[in-house]
Formats: sequence, structure tokens, C-alpha cells
Amino acid sequence: MNITIQASFLPQNDPDAALAFYRDTLGFEVRKDVGYNGMRWITVGPAGQPDTSIVLYPPAATPGLTDDERRSIDEMMAKGTFGSIVLATKDVDGEFDRIQARDAEVVQEPTDQPYGVRDCAFRDPAGNMVRLQQAD
Repeated sequence: MNITIQASFLPQNDPDAALAFYRDTLGFEVRKDVGYNGMRWITVGPAGQPDTSIVLYPPAATPGLTDDERRSIDEMMAKGTFGSIVLATKDVDGEFDRIQARDAEVVQEPTDQPYGVRDCAFRDPAGNMVRLQQAD
């Protein structure tokens, strides 16, 4: 069987800030920017990898959510505990310096982890954890 990851979803509560982070800070290309009922879904991805995307979506648009669930999601996003993603690069230290220079919120500087990877971490404007690992 050959299964690939086509898209991952991360919540965003400020589409312009999300766009600035993923496009301008990380350097991803914008694939789609779709608006509906005052909300926006923005699809971004790394240049040269057209089959891999991240959809930045408004969690309020999730069907079937109760008001309590929406409040819980808002609270979790504010604390940075709702969404996360792990990205990889061949130069984690160089990318850390580049991203930090663009005023991204640093959670962890490049560190050799006891489980065998070197990584660092940032938060995007919605509070999502963005971990960046050293790729072999």
C-alpha cells in the first residue's frame, strides 16, 4: 500500500497573521486562500513540494460544535495546547536563526533531544506549536 500525507490542518483565528507567519516567516507558498461567510481557509506548503500542504482553517467553522466546545477550543488555542505540527530541515540551526530574526515566538532553541533528534520550536500566531527537526 502507498499512502501519503496530502494535507494537515492547523487552526487559525487571524488569517492575516497566519498568512504572514507561514508565507513570510517560514517561506511557504500560498496554494489557496478561500473565503466563505466571513471566514478564510488558507492552504500553504513548502516550495517544490506541491503534494504536501497545510490548511489553516477557522475552527469556528467545524460542523456540530457546541458553544462550550468552541469556548474550549478558543481557550486551548490561547494557551497553545490545541494544534501542533512537526517540520523538518537539513539545517535546523540555520533555519532557527532565520525564523527567529523574523520575530517568531521562540519556545525552544535548537536542542539535542535524548530521543535522538535535534530540534527547536516556535508558536505561530494562533498558538500552534511548530517544531522544526533536523533531517538526515
